Amino acid sequence: MTRGSEKAEEVTIMEEDEIEEPRAKNLAHSLEDLPGIGPATADKLRKAGYGDLQKIAASSQHELAEVAEIGVETAKKVIAAARDSLEMGYERADDLLERRKAVGRVTTGSSELDALLGGGVETQSITECYGKFSSGKTQLGFQLAVNVQKPKEKGGLGGGVLIVDTESTFRPERVKQLAEVQGMDALEVLKNIHVAKALNSDHQIVLIEKADEMIKKNNIKLIVVDSMTAHFRADYVGRAALGERQQKLNKHVHMLQKLADQFNLAVYITNQVMDNPGIMFGDPTTPIGGHVLAHSSTYRIYLRKGKEDKRIARLVDSPSLPDGECVFRVGANGLTD
Repeated sequence: MTRGSEKAEEVTIMEEDEIEEPRAKNLAHSLEDLPGIGPATADKLRKAGYGDLQKIAASSQHELAEVAEIGVETAKKVIAAARDSLEMGYERADDLLERRKAVGRVTTGSSELDALLGGGVETQSITECYGKFSSGKTQLGFQLAVNVQKPKEKGGLGGGVLIVDTESTFRPERVKQLAEVQGMDALEVLKNIHVAKALNSDHQIVLIEKADEMIKKNNIKLIVVDSMTAHFRADYVGRAALGERQQKLNKHVHMLQKLADQFNLAVYITNQVMDNPGIMFGDPTTPIGGHVLAHSSTYRIYLRKGKEDKRIARLVDSPSLPDGECVFRVGANGLTD
């Protein structure tokens, strides 16, 4: 090797070291630290719900380019810088187990249903209930909206509620009744519940995308979407629209999961059903949303109406619990055994 080539190699090594050193030191701590993001663009991102590096790192380049009104190449650099500033690699399973200790549970009011769910409706998860009309889906949502406001020692999380109402089924007088039965201040309970009536599927998506500030400001510990699929079913009709519907539904449910993970809150969604004409024998009841919703829901429960005020709940899917059934009541006093 000649003296000239040795010098060239030394220069190359020095240049590489100099390039790596600033990257290690200049990690972003705020939106303005990201390349190509000035105060005006950072303000646009915050207004659109991208207020922290984690949201930026988890976004797609086209999504970010549209929101921030920047080029796709710039969006790539912004996302890469955000990811470099966060620990987004692998974690040891024992560390994850330790983090799982922060998971909370909201009691349903029925010890039988709580046992079926492993102790109640879980935070950092999406719990879906599907069933025919009058099967108790909305009533369970009302009960959870009251119970989540209780302290942890009484089966709650001491937090507020966001409700996205897509079927005009929210009734404050029913919530008031459930609160009074449990000896709670009904007016305070209602003040901690924030309701938005979604006008269509796009409005429904926006309500969840812009929920960050509401969650932080009001200590939200439960999000209820009743129902998840009503507007999607109405807005996208026929096979030609099925692909677009499923793509938007997929993005929507993943946004709910992000909020559940980010803020350690519980998500409860209800789902409509249809009768599958291809099933000749057995129960033809099939939930709407197809595989997209089936794969996205952490816990999936099928509710059926029994005799009088009895309801049958069947756990259809769970990552850690066995399939099973339980019976509970829905009456004037809410959900009971």
